[in-house]
Amino acid sequence: MTLYDDTLLCNFPKCRGKLSGFAWVTACSHVFCDQHGSGEFSCSPAICPACSSALSGKLDIVRTELSPSEEYKAMVLSGLRPDVVLDISARALAFWRYQVHQERMYQEYSLSRADAQLKQMDKVLTQQNQSRELELTAMRGEIASLKKVMDEYKRKYSEVSERLMERNRQYQKLQGLYDSLRLRNMVGTGDKETSHQEHHDFNTGMGRLRTPQRSPQFLTTGQDGVSRFFSCLEQDGAKSFFQFGTPMKDRARTLVKKHQG
Repeated sequence: MTLYDDTLLCNFPKCRGKLSGFAWVTACSHVFCDQHGSGEFSCSPAICPACSSALSGKLDIVRTELSPSEEYKAMVLSGLRPDVVLDISARALAFWRYQVHQERMYQEYSLSRADAQLKQMDKVLTQQNQSRELELTAMRGEIASLKKVMDEYKRKYSEVSERLMERNRQYQKLQGLYDSLRLRNMVGTGDKETSHQEHHDFNTGMGRLRTPQRSPQFLTTGQDGVSRFFSCLEQDGAKSFFQFGTPMKDRARTLVKKHQG
């Protein structure tokens, strides 16, 4: 607010609004809006809300109209001597200058407080930036360390994968050898069992050749005793004997040749 501004501000600390209509003016050169002036000065003794001065005089508080009518302007100072008019005008100008000075002081105080807050915030921001930079540097170092660890894990993983592949190849090779030996063992065991069975059958056949079920009887007929005939107790004895001997002899020869070979 400058000297030529036509609007005053309410001096109530929590208001600071522009005045219009009616205002309350105090002897301590403070002015208040109609709302806060009516509330603050309704009780007695009245205390100035701005400077806490006691306002006990009859004319220490005046409710005035900020935009008086032309008739009021024409009559308010009429009949007064020029020195009185000048004194009244000087007092009114002094009040105005005080309000301007007070507003300037308040603005400077607000500016200094805002500047102090700004400096404090700038200091806090600088500290936070430094802290963030330190944290960022630490995080970058941690990231670099983690990258090294990850590279080391990748290298170990590659080595383990190669070893695993080599073990798998060796396992497959051993599995193939095992299957081959197992198959060969199974074939050898089958041959031995077959040979043993054939040898057992051969011995059984030879035993039967040595001990036939029935022995033939030799009979002589005729006068010269030259002709001989085989006869058995049963009708099929001779036929069974001659049919048994020939196949076993052939099988025995086959087994002997196979063992010699």
